[in-house]
Amino acid sequence: MLSDLLPGPAAALVFAGAVAVLNATPGVDFLLTVSRTLAGGARAGGATALGISAGCVVHALAAAFGLAALLALHPGAFVALQWAGAAWLAWLGLRLLRQAWRSEAAAAPAAAARGAAGPSWRGEFRNGLLTNLLNPKVALFFLAFLPPFVPAGSPDKTLSFLLLGAWFVLQGTAFLLVLVALAAHLARWQPSPMAQRWLSALGGGLFLALALRLVAGRPAAA
Repeated sequence: MLSDLLPGPAAALVFAGAVAVLNATPGVDFLLTVSRTLAGGARAGGATALGISAGCVVHALAAAFGLAALLALHPGAFVALQWAGAAWLAWLGLRLLRQAWRSEAAAAPAAAARGAAGPSWRGEFRNGLLTNLLNPKVALFFLAFLPPFVPAGSPDKTLSFLLLGAWFVLQGTAFLLVLVALAAHLARWQPSPMAQRWLSALGGGLFLALALRLVAGRPAAA
């Protein structure tokens, strides 16, 4: 039965609360979703959020079938993935900084800037997916966070792990979509081109800082 595969009511409440706290902690996924929504509207933010969720699905499957454990056992592979993730974040940050300071962005109307600033829906989805996939801490997070909630008496612990992973992804996706709605509401204020430049510059600086944190190996929110 499904009830045998999932934690009891008390543990399930703790799990849901912990997921909510983790989702609300500003990290790479949180900041990317907000910045892309402010820059490109709800469409861009929604595509980014779905890309991030797709990355979480991959991480959950990888953790369930042991890939995250291999990363933990082989520091070289972890470091390589960490550098790749940092390079991707740095590239996003530099792109935002270039967008903020190029002269034509300053002269364009706010609405036109939002329409031309970012890549297509597929591009936004790809950015969210790659940003999440190239963060090795997300893989290790799934490996560390989910197992304590797998019932000791579960008849299929791998299936229990996958169900908990699906729960995490669905709850996280709902949170990100609400975040997109809130950020899109703020974006309707139609800030001036100068304000948009400063928002892009701030986002670029944040992504460069996150890249440095990833390389330094400091704890960061997923």
